[in-house]
Amino acid sequence: MTSTTPEALHIVCPHCDAVNRLPPARLREQPACGKCHKDLFTGAPVDLSSARFLKHIERTDLPVLVDFWAPWCGPCRTMTPFYAQAARTLEPAFRVLKVNTEASQDIAARYAIRSIPTLALFQNGIEVARQPGAVDANTIISWARSKAQLSA
Repeated sequence: MTSTTPEALHIVCPHCDAVNRLPPARLREQPACGKCHKDLFTGAPVDLSSARFLKHIERTDLPVLVDFWAPWCGPCRTMTPFYAQAARTLEPAFRVLKVNTEASQDIAARYAIRSIPTLALFQNGIEVARQPGAVDANTIISWARSKAQLSA
């Protein structure tokens, strides 16, 4: 099966939520947002509220990895540094997000998050894989890469 590289990818800015068009070849050149001029990739998970979440999963052409977590959850706190380490490795091939299920209960309910932490992988706005439980950085990275349908 041959995959084709798109002419331009849509990338939602983690700062101002503007949708940027970017040639795939420029992903590794530290691209900046055309609207706010901040880096499109920060090497860290983007913590999103309900109001911003759907735009980031539906309008970004990259696979989107999401950590559903809560501040009171011990395993979530244990996994936090591993998830941050995974974000540094996975970007810019992935957008890496975090959703606090206490602050965004509507999103947790919409995606039937029953345990935390839970990793979910979205492509084109659709959940394609889910992994419950705390895992280390290498497991996060290998799981995300194995489940994503990368075009490059």
